[in-house]
Amino acid sequence: MTEQIWFRILVFVFAAFVSYLFSAVNPAIVMSKAIYHKDIREMGSGNPGFTNFKRVFGNKYAWWVFVLDLAKMAVLSLVFGWLFHALFGLRQLGVSYSGFFAMLGHAFPPYYRFQGGKGFLVCLMMIWFVDWRAGAVATAMLVIILLSTKFMSLASMTALISGCIVIAIFGTDCIWTLLLCILCVLFSVWRHRANIVRLFKGEESKFSFGKKKE
Repeated sequence: MTEQIWFRILVFVFAAFVSYLFSAVNPAIVMSKAIYHKDIREMGSGNPGFTNFKRVFGNKYAWWVFVLDLAKMAVLSLVFGWLFHALFGLRQLGVSYSGFFAMLGHAFPPYYRFQGGKGFLVCLMMIWFVDWRAGAVATAMLVIILLSTKFMSLASMTALISGCIVIAIFGTDCIWTLLLCILCVLFSVWRHRANIVRLFKGEESKFSFGKKKE
């Protein structure tokens, strides 16, 4: 029994460290420095994420940031979803647990003085892997709100909250999965607190699918 407990602890610690460190690699920061020799955190809104990268540098490489942010959580979801399913029969828990630490890594990356992004795309991909139905609803809400209001921050928060509600409706493999999903969504909303203030003040910038303005 003692060996089993220690083994489980090691698995959870391993998943936490790998998810945190892997997700801490920020495509927006890496690409802004490698391609433009600038730090995206010192430009625009200062957020090292897709929206600010696109607003500052335009479309050319911005969508790579979008894809890579999704991809890193997809990899973690596949790995730890499979591992937790094989060891404990709890695939969704593996995805949500990995997702929580992935969001911490994305927001507080040790490689970049703990100054990271808001974790929206990481959280969105986690929702997709927890329950594809929730992911589909979240993505639909993202598109609808973004096209109707042009506010990426509002669309992002609405999408995550909607996805979490769907997860709660359809149920999860254990209560901890749902709690971790809720925690991840609340964390992302908290990271958007400056955007929330600007939305209420009517000062939030609108998203554009076109090229950046000169």
